[in-house]
Formats: sequence, structure tokens, C-alpha cells
Amino acid sequence: MVKHAVFAVPGSLDTPTGGYVYDRRIIAELRELGWDVDVLNIGEGFPWPNEATRSAARSALLDAPEGRPVVLDGLALGVLPEVAAELARRNPLLALVHHPLALEWGLSASQADVLRRSERAALAAVREVIVTSPATARLVAADYAVPIGRITVARPGSDPAPRSRGSESEIPHLLSVGSVVPRKGFDVLVAALATLDGLPWRLTIAGDLTRDPNEAAKLRASISQHRLADRIEVPGAVSPERLAALYNDADLFVLASRFEGYGMAYTEALSHGLPVIGTTAGAIPDTVPHGAGLLVTAGDVNSLAAALRDVITNADLRRRLSDAAAEAARTLPTWRQSGAIFAATLEKLA
Repeated sequence: MVKHAVFAVPGSLDTPTGGYVYDRRIIAELRELGWDVDVLNIGEGFPWPNEATRSAARSALLDAPEGRPVVLDGLALGVLPEVAAELARRNPLLALVHHPLALEWGLSASQADVLRRSERAALAAVREVIVTSPATARLVAADYAVPIGRITVARPGSDPAPRSRGSESEIPHLLSVGSVVPRKGFDVLVAALATLDGLPWRLTIAGDLTRDPNEAAKLRASISQHRLADRIEVPGAVSPERLAALYNDADLFVLASRFEGYGMAYTEALSHGLPVIGTTAGAIPDTVPHGAGLLVTAGDVNSLAAALRDVITNADLRRRLSDAAAEAARTLPTWRQSGAIFAATLEKLA
């Protein structure tokens, strides 16, 4: 018998972020596992939708066939508590929380408080919650009052990838991947690299420049201010083929995130056997195992600069980190395994 579910997402599934990649891949795996998944776009502008978007989202969600399980991406769920409560009375509701909305960097204290209270209320209405890391599971249980027995961890899957060849140059190629938003810490990365102007390095930042135009402008201004335009390339969002080429040419992956609910770019770097420099924020220590990278305190320019200096100047250290990264990649779940965990949770609702 065919199993049916609705998977509701805010905006286009083709949005170039890790969260939407996760949604796309899980939907594909669910279909392979025999689920008929109806993808429902409930509008743009989340987590700050206008009233017209809220109203349209409510109508679209309540049009789902009664009794059919509904998966609602947390980017929208967290700001639709009344809709979630109404929907949950007629449909088994599963929340997918990539990371709590209040932990997005750059929010005012009042904005964070509004999002925290709203998401807490929304999560109280759902039957089950899926998160992408053990760290996020702990946060959702502790800060959002969701019983741990209703939380399932379905980590993002990983695709096999060839080990990076590296730049084969005396100038190490650093790669950073992520949407240019405050949470990703590109301002910290540029500031750290500015202190290493006497070392050989070049950096490529690959990520969407349209999510936060103000942050993208700040990044370009910082690069110009530090006179690093000839060493830092910012091509914006790139094609999968270009991204694969960038990974293959890289000698080191670095991402100075202020918080991650999982950090898919880190595991992609591991799958290519790249040494990783990151932070200890959120789920990153769960994602990057000891020995495969150097993790520093988020926002600490000096510590990040010291880690970069160590790895840039020490080829033996790069080699050891690279070997550990390649070994760690063998333990990462596949998308089929992640999809099976997700499907098992849907089965409980159905």
C-alpha cells in the first residue's frame, strides 16, 4: 500500500542552503522507500513572514487531506504556532528542526525572545520532532520543553567523494562554503586572515550572496578595507560542478560559524579528506571528530588566526588532519540511512 505524506517548506526547494539540500534529499529518499510525498511551498519571507504570507500558508496547510501526516520545516513552523495547533487537530504533525530560530546570529534580544516563545508554542502542538544532530536534540529538549522521547535524530547523509587533490601549489588554497549571513562568521574569518598577510594563502568563499545583501556588502567592504581583494575570491552561489572543482583544488576547509545545528559543509569537507578549521559552536563538535580538524571558540579572531597559521605553515599537520578527515568520512551516514530513520518516524504518525 502506498504511504502518503505532505512535506511543507517555506519557499523553493532549490534554495541553495544546507537546510533545503537536506529537505530535497530526504524527500527523494522517502519516495525511494515507497512514500508518495506531496511537496507544499508555503511562501517566502520566513521566519519573518507578512500577514498575507501567514494567511496563505495557513490555507495551504489546511488544504492537506485530513489525517495525512504533514512534515513542516522548522523555518516556518516556529513562527506559525496557531496554525500548527489548528493543523495538529486534523493531521499528524512532524516538525523538522534544523536549528532553533532564536539562535540565528544578528537578532536583537527582543527578536530572539519573540522567536523562542513562538517556536516553543509551535513545538508543543506537534506529535514528533526530527532534528539533525544530538546537540540540537539536547537544545530542543532543554530549552523548548519537548520530551526527549518525541525527538528523533536524523543526521544529514553524505555522498562518497574523491579525496581532494589539493592546489599542488606553494600557496595553500583555503575554501569556505556557506550562505553569506552573520551566523557563518565570514567577518571573523576575514579579520583573522588579515593578521596573516605575511603568509602564503588564498581563499574562496562559495555561498549565496542574496540571502542577506547587507551582510554581503559588509563582507566585500571588509575584504577591500584589509586590502585582500587579490587573495579572497567571493563568487557567490556556484554550480555543483564548480563546487566539486573547488573542493578538489582546496588544501584546507575553514568555516567560522557562530552556530550550526549540524553543519553539512563540514561533512562535505570531511568526505573530500580536507583538514577542517571550525568552531566549537552548536553541533560542530558532533560533526567534526577529534583529530580531523582544529576547533576554536566562535567569534575569537586571535584563536582562529592561530589555528590558520598552524595549518597553513605545517604541511605535516595538514596531512595528519587530512588522513583523519578521510577516516571520519567512512563513518558518516548515507542519505539512504538518514531517509530510513525519517521514514520510521513518519510511520509512527501514519
